[in-house]
Amino acid sequence: MSALSDPAERLALTLTQGGMQRMTARVLAALLFTERDTLTAGEIAETLTISSGSVSTALKSLTSVGLIEKVPAPGSRREHFRFREGAWATLMSEQNQLVKVMREAAEQGIAATGEDSSAGRRLAEMRDFYDYLWRELPAVIDRWKAQR
Repeated sequence: MSALSDPAERLALTLTQGGMQRMTARVLAALLFTERDTLTAGEIAETLTISSGSVSTALKSLTSVGLIEKVPAPGSRREHFRFREGAWATLMSEQNQLVKVMREAAEQGIAATGEDSSAGRRLAEMRDFYDYLWRELPAVIDRWKAQR
């Protein structure tokens, strides 16, 4: 196996700039860009020339947010992983929890500062934005799924 292609490395860099851990981003890019149906942790480590521990940590992270999944591989005793069908919509659905937490944080801030203060007005805008996302995000995901 060879190292990731330039476009895959650029995607990994973009994901890193967006807040994802570097090795997690590289593992995700490897799974996105492979022409194979699945990859084992060992194959990913070999492709990226990184430690199996780094791969294991990245795989756990990506599995926990629903971007990748373990799949059975007949005749193999190793775990195989693939990018999950519908993963992006699943990831955004999981963001609803973050939206809720951010809205609650804004509410707590407003309670502490008062809505009529400068801080309270900024926090009210934050709350209103996350309220909007809370209402709209499920419909956006449903429309995406329907058009596919």
